[in-house]
Amino acid sequence: MELTWDDFAKVDIRVGTILEATDFPEARNPAYILKIDFGDLGIKKSSAQITDLYQKEDLIGMQISAVVNFPPKQIATVMSECLVLGAIGKNKEVSLLQPSVKTFNGSKIG
Repeated sequence: MELTWDDFAKVDIRVGTILEATDFPEARNPAYILKIDFGDLGIKKSSAQITDLYQKEDLIGMQISAVVNFPPKQIATVMSECLVLGAIGKNKEVSLLQPSVKTFNGSKIG
C-alpha cells in the first residue's frame, strides 16, 4: 500500500528520553513499561516488547523515537500513550530507533 505525503504528515514521530523502565508481568509477551519525556508534550507511558536486547537499567536516559499521536491503547493493566519504534529482527527481537546524536525531547522526526 502506497502512502501519500499527506498521509505521512499525519504521523507525529518525536524524540523522547526514557526516564523509567519497569517490568510488565501482566503483558502477554515479555515487555517493559516505559515512562518517556517528550519535552513540551509531557511524559507518556508505553508498553515495549524490547526485553530480548535491553536491560531496564540500560534504557534509562536513552533517547528513542515514538509515534505520539495514536489514541491511547489499553495493554493488560497499562494505558499505552505512544508507540516506541524499532526494527524487528529475524527472531522478533526489537532494536530501538534512536537519533545518532543527543537532541531535544519532543523534536519532530520527518
